[in-house]
Amino acid sequence: MTIDVLGADNGYGAARSGVALYDQSHWGCIEVTDEHRLDFLHNQSTNGFKLLKPGATCDTTFLTSTARTLDLATALVFEDKVRLLVSPGMAAKLIKFLDRFIFFSDRVKLADCSETIATFCLLGPNAAEVLTGLGLSLPESGFVTVSIANVTVQIVAESGLGMPGFRLMMAKQEAATIWEVLSKLAVVITDRTYDRLRIEQGRPMPGFELTEDYNPLDAGLWDTISFNKGCYIGQETIARLESRDAVKLNLWGVKLDRSVALGSTVFSGDDKAGTVTSLYELEDGSAIGLVYVRTKAGGAGLQVSIDSQKTTLMDLTYPSRTKKL
Repeated sequence: MTIDVLGADNGYGAARSGVALYDQSHWGCIEVTDEHRLDFLHNQSTNGFKLLKPGATCDTTFLTSTARTLDLATALVFEDKVRLLVSPGMAAKLIKFLDRFIFFSDRVKLADCSETIATFCLLGPNAAEVLTGLGLSLPESGFVTVSIANVTVQIVAESGLGMPGFRLMMAKQEAATIWEVLSKLAVVITDRTYDRLRIEQGRPMPGFELTEDYNPLDAGLWDTISFNKGCYIGQETIARLESRDAVKLNLWGVKLDRSVALGSTVFSGDDKAGTVTSLYELEDGSAIGLVYVRTKAGGAGLQVSIDSQKTTLMDLTYPSRTKKL
C-alpha cells in the first residue's frame, strides 16, 4: 500500500483542518476559441453558456446522445476563449467527440492545452488565508487573474471537490515558480490522498462513477444542468427523467470494515440494490467507498450489505440532487 511521503495522515489532516497542496496538472485542458465558442458549448454540454461573462466559471457535463456521462468539466470564461478543465486522459477524447458537431458555418476551434497549462489545488479551511497572505484579492465566485512571483495565474473560487479551497492555473513552463511558493505554505499531498478526499466528498470520476452505465442525474450532478435552455446532446433523456421523477440510481458513500472488489454488489436485504464504483482502503484495513443504489431501495440511512458486511448509506457533500435555481 502506498502512503503519503509525509506520513499516512499528515497530508489528509492538513486538507481537513489546515491547508494542503495538490498538483492537478495531469488533468486535461481544452481551449475553445473563435466567435461561436459560447453558443457551441451551450449547445453541446448540459449547462448554460450564452449569458456567461468573462471571469465566470461553471461546471458542465458532456453526454452521449442517450445521456450517458462522458466527463464533468469546469469552464473558465475569458474575453477571447473558454478554458475547460477536464479529467485525466479525457481532453483528446472530448475533442474528437465534439469535433463531429462543428459544421462548416460554425466559427469554433478546439485545442488540447493539456501540455501547456498547469493546475494546482489548495485544499482546506486555511487555503484563503494562504493566498491573502501573499497579498492577493480572492474571488467570491468565478475566477480572477493575478500575479504571483511575476507569474500570471488564474485563481478559481472553488476546489472542485465540494470542500474549501481554490484551483490555480498557469502556464506549465512557469509552474515550478508557483509550486515553490505554495509548497512552503501548504502540505503537499499525493494522488492517493486526493482520491481519499474525492471519495469522501462524492466527486464522481470517469471510469468509476462517470461511465456509459450512468447519467449525470444518477451521479448527483443536477447543478451542472440547465433545464430551461433548450436542446443539447442528451437533453431529451435528461428532460424525461426529470419530468417523470424517473432517476433510477443515486450515489452514496459507505464505510466498510475491510476492502471489497470494485463492482461488488450492494444488497438491500436479499435484493440486489446497487454497485460499488470507487474504494479507498485506509491504513487500518477498513475502507470507504462510493456506491450507486437504486432509488426505490432507499437513500441515506439505508442499511445494506456488501460482501457480507453490513453498512449504512451515507450522504455526500459534492452531489446535488435537485434542480438549481
